[in-house]
Amino acid sequence: MGQFENLRASSLYCNKCRQAMPVRQKLLLVLPDKEIYDYLCTGCASSLGQREVGGGELLMARHQSRLP
Repeated sequence: MGQFENLRASSLYCNKCRQAMPVRQKLLLVLPDKEIYDYLCTGCASSLGQREVGGGELLMARHQSRLP
């Protein structure tokens, strides 16, 4: 199941809008070993969930962005 560790949601079900809606990520908290993001509905701005990005994933993303 390691293939889904870096999965990011593009749409989630919103109870207020009563349908699957596109979401955007908002950075909530930066810790030494992880970052926590909140998924917000693009229709009504309700919080639909959270995502934690661990230290290993952060290092990989920063390293890949520096490659030519």
